[in-house]
Amino acid sequence: MQLTRRAMLLGGSAVAALSAFSIWRSPGDVVAAEGNFPFKLTDAEWKAKLDPAAYDVLRHEGTERPFTSPLNDEHRSGTFHCAGCDQALFKSETKFDSGTGWPSFYDFIPGAIGTTEDNSFGMVRTEVHCSNCGGHQGHVFNDGPAPTGLRYCINGVALSFVAA
Repeated sequence: MQLTRRAMLLGGSAVAALSAFSIWRSPGDVVAAEGNFPFKLTDAEWKAKLDPAAYDVLRHEGTERPFTSPLNDEHRSGTFHCAGCDQALFKSETKFDSGTGWPSFYDFIPGAIGTTEDNSFGMVRTEVHCSNCGGHQGHVFNDGPAPTGLRYCINGVALSFVAA
């Protein structure tokens, strides 16, 4: 069988089209974790409450650019809260520098977060969301330090910091 230019172009176009439908999300297709969360706002209320970057991350599972969050350099004692509902999520003593460009933690405050399977972008990951409002925080990976071996890779715009 001989490969022709037409066969290559048609095959490449088919692969690209299938990839686009199965991997990429359009803005607004994904909404924060579904469920009956204690803290609820309408979409219009979320939009009014949050700055655009936080709204995109918390309510539409966006991702901030790495190395842009001032919380990467936050080393004071305190607590990291959900920027959407102010629930305490992570204690400062569990924060570490993962080198990934996002605030990272090896553990969370019990009951503060939930997880769901995320199959976007052609991979399987575990998405982390606030248990109070369902706001997307980031993802958890199995490459963190002791004692848990976990790395909660969190978008800085999804957090606020409260000093002790």
